[in-house]
Amino acid sequence: MIVPARNEESVLGACLASLVRQSEPGFALGEQWELIVVNDDSADGTRAIAEGYEGVVVMDAPLLDLSGADALSGKSNACWAGAQVARGRRLLFTDADTLHETGDLSRALHEMEKYKATLLSYSPRQMVTGFWQRAVMPLVFSELASVYPMKQVNDPERSLAAANGQFLMVDRDTYFLVGGHRALGGTVLEDVALARNIKSGERTIRFRYAPDAVATRMYRSTAEMVEGWTKNLALLFPRPIYLAAWRVLDVLLFFGLPGVAVGMYWLQPWQRGVIWVIWVRTLWRFYSRVARSNFPASDVVISILGVPLFVYLLVKSVVDHKMKKSVAWKGRRYSGG
Repeated sequence: MIVPARNEESVLGACLASLVRQSEPGFALGEQWELIVVNDDSADGTRAIAEGYEGVVVMDAPLLDLSGADALSGKSNACWAGAQVARGRRLLFTDADTLHETGDLSRALHEMEKYKATLLSYSPRQMVTGFWQRAVMPLVFSELASVYPMKQVNDPERSLAAANGQFLMVDRDTYFLVGGHRALGGTVLEDVALARNIKSGERTIRFRYAPDAVATRMYRSTAEMVEGWTKNLALLFPRPIYLAAWRVLDVLLFFGLPGVAVGMYWLQPWQRGVIWVIWVRTLWRFYSRVARSNFPASDVVISILGVPLFVYLLVKSVVDHKMKKSVAWKGRRYSGG
């Protein structure tokens, strides 16, 4: 198991505690499996926290050079370094902000064997705080469910591939055969890129929503959420501006149709009725879509208020990737595109 970590002192302890608890008789840490934390040039207490857990191997990622044509992203650099020293037949990459249910590692290994998967990835239960995270995160994940339907991702006859880097287990031999994270270059969407490389060889991948196994709090503030989704959205969605336009239309219809029905007093009753029917259909279409995000109903309800920020993130992501050719993440700047 490999945990890349950059300035994660606020969350790493809880993550490692949940991972160390995976150890049990017959499946003991340090014997049947190993836990490697790769410190990615942290400026806080990340390394010291990792060193405080018995049985955890702590190493430093190689110095990162972002200037070269073959430069890796910080996370890919750390993952690749950890993979090269790991000894297991299966490699599990998981983020420092994840919390693992007891027994999920051994169950994941069995699941991988059961489905004869070369890659197994879990989409964790998302923990969010604050109004803007509660309003925006369901919108993002509902669109991801539309663009990357898991049934198609898991279908070996389909070329569509996806994975979540918060929990990504892969066969060791295959990982190195496709070049692992080293082959991904500077992409900041390394999980999806790795899944594509693996599935392109007609190998089986399995991807599912797994609240029974993993939970995560992706962002600790609204500013961090803005930076994180700006980094990813233009790469995740094939037509982000088109998507933004549709969500703007949702807001206009959601709030505009009632105003038309009530404000235009000269309308005939049947005309008002038609407007209200269109409004109800708008609500149904919008909320049935957002409900696929697997977020609580209360977050789904307020998600309409998060549409303006979601649209802003889509546009900003396109501008940064396509025009500025630069995105920021965790104190570093990467080439966009």
